Order: sequence, then structure tokens, then C-alpha cells
Amino acid sequence: MTENSTSKVVRGLKGVAAAETRISYVDFNGFLYYLGYNIDDLVGRVTYAEVAYLLVHKRLPNRQELERFKSELVSSMRLPDQIVDSIARSPIDSHPMDILRTEVSHLGLYDPDGEVFSKETNIRRATRLIAQVPVIVATIFRTRQNQPVLEPKDEFNLAQNFLYMFTGRMPEAAESNVLHRYMTLHADHGFNASTFAARVTASTNSDMYSAITSAIGTLKGPLHGGASEKVMDMLDDINLEQEIEEYIMGLLDDQKKIMGFGHRIYRAQDPRTKHLRGMVEDLCHRERTMRLFKKCFQIENIVYSRKKIYPNVDFYAAVTMDALGVPKEYFTPFFASSRISGWVAHVIEQYEDAVLLRPESKYVGGFNIPFVPMENR
Repeated sequence: MTENSTSKVVRGLKGVAAAETRISYVDFNGFLYYLGYNIDDLVGRVTYAEVAYLLVHKRLPNRQELERFKSELVSSMRLPDQIVDSIARSPIDSHPMDILRTEVSHLGLYDPDGEVFSKETNIRRATRLIAQVPVIVATIFRTRQNQPVLEPKDEFNLAQNFLYMFTGRMPEAAESNVLHRYMTLHADHGFNASTFAARVTASTNSDMYSAITSAIGTLKGPLHGGASEKVMDMLDDINLEQEIEEYIMGLLDDQKKIMGFGHRIYRAQDPRTKHLRGMVEDLCHRERTMRLFKKCFQIENIVYSRKKIYPNVDFYAAVTMDALGVPKEYFTPFFASSRISGWVAHVIEQYEDAVLLRPESKYVGGFNIPFVPMENR
């Protein structure tokens, strides 16, 4: 017996198209499209709810459809008491992403639609998840701060309610606007690792909660959604602006990765970066944000001049979150709270495709190794 020579190994599946999708397209020349719309034409002109509707329903809503969708989202921003109690009992030293992963799986036990698997039911299920993932994140934070868990306000949209239920204060208009843009930019991004994980799970005809649990577990990794937390670690390590060049050059000389730089696909600048950089500038009236922005700008120039590498979405996203008062261990949960709309859209699309995602592997082990009985090992 010989090894399978017909299986070509593509490390990291780079350049391999696993399925067709209408949902989003990542152009390596520095463009991102949702259902054919350039992200540059959406950011700042639509709310996150409009983007979520676009991804799930495959078209932008009219005014009446948007109002109905917003009402559905806000009315779904309440968790079963059992989920709230479970969050309160979680170990105090567990990462918020671990709790989020667990409680999304837990939500599946209280699905009012039960085992029904129709397209209409899956859209209702997707809408609830878009609403409830941010509430789980807010509940984790409020519980750990020994603060009361807040109810959503009917007059607020999803992004406003998310900030309100997380921080406990009425969000400023500028803050809500920034969060709408942040969530829009993070809503989807092709067949990234977490989205692909969700689609693999969905391809087995498993339920949506299982697929989203797979996605959350994948997003947690520092090579994916966990990168922005590492960016903030780096920024906090640099105490003075005068230390930046020495710090960054030291990492480059040691051939260490600069967190928040480089991208698997883009050859030009990540199209989301310019928007996030602008969002940080909008909040630079805050002293800490101004200091962090200056550090970022200097680091960006040093890395580009030395390596010709652009920052990716995680670099300025970290400062955006910090400016909104979000602690760094919640950066990735906020990412998940934005990407949930893309995840559920891909799960629904994978159900429609109805094919099991099952790649081959190239076996490089041995054959017919003689068995040795226990007494002779």
C-alpha cells in the first residue's frame, strides 16, 4: 500500500474555493463587498440593523421592513432566566469568550421553535441570535461588575441598546454612530476561519446554535478575532511615545509578529482600516484615545517603512473599543456580537447548498506496522 498521491496538500487551504457564496467578497486589491455593495458605500450611511437585514435577507430593507426588523431585534434582546443565572455562576477567572461560547450553546435548549428546520424558522432563529449575542456579552460584563442586568429600551436600536446594556449609561450620539460603523465593518468577511467553521458544522445539517458555537470557538484564537486584545497589550506595554521606535524595531529585528499587521488575503490596505482610523480620530477628544492614536499612527509608519505591511482591521479596532469604554477582554466578544449577522447568513446559505463539507487529507503515516502485544511493549 502506498500513500495517496492524488491528494494535493494546500497548507491553510489558501486559494481553495470550498463553496459558492453571494454574501460577501474580499478583493485582494483592497475592497470588501456585502451582497455586491462596496463597504465604503455602506459605512456611515446605514445602521447595523440594515446590514444585518441585508446579510440575512439578501437585500436592503425598505423603511417599513427596517422598522419591523428593528422591533423584532429589540424585542428579542432578553435572555431566558436560566442563561442569566448560568452566566452569574460562571468561574470568575474564565474569559468572556468562553462564557459566550457556552451560553450560545445553552440558548439552543430554550429555542421556542424547537426542532423545526424550515427557512422561515431559521430566519427567525437568526434574528434572535443577532439580538441575543450582544445581550449575553453585556450580561457577562454587568454581572462581573456586580451591576444590575438592564432591560433594552424600545426607543433604542440594537447598537444603542448594546452600549446602554453594557455600560449602564445613555450612549452619546457619537458613540452610537461609532458602534454602528464598527459593527458594520465586522459583520462579514468571506470564508474566514470562524465563518468556515460555522459552515462546516451547518453542512452536517446540525442546528444553528451548534454552528455558531463552532464559530465562536474559532474566533477566540489570537490568530483570528483575539488579535485586537493582543494589540492593546502591545500598546499598553509602550509607556512613552519616545519608546515606540525602539520597541517596534526590536520586534522586527527579532522577526516577531507585530499584532494588528498583515492579512492573509489583502495585498493593498485592508479597506476597513481607513474607516476605523477615522472612527478613532472622531473620539480623539478623549485624552487616552489621543495618546493611543498617536502611538498607532507612529507604529503604522514604522512598520510600513520597514516591511511595507499595512495594519489590518484589528489594529485600530482595539483603540475604537477602548475609546468606547470596553475592557480589552471584551474586544473579541464585541467582534462576535458584530460577526453574528454574517455567521447566521452563511449558516442559512450552507443549509440551502445542502452539501457536506468533507475535504480529503494526505496521509503521510506508515502502513502494516507489526502489532506488539501488551506484555512485549
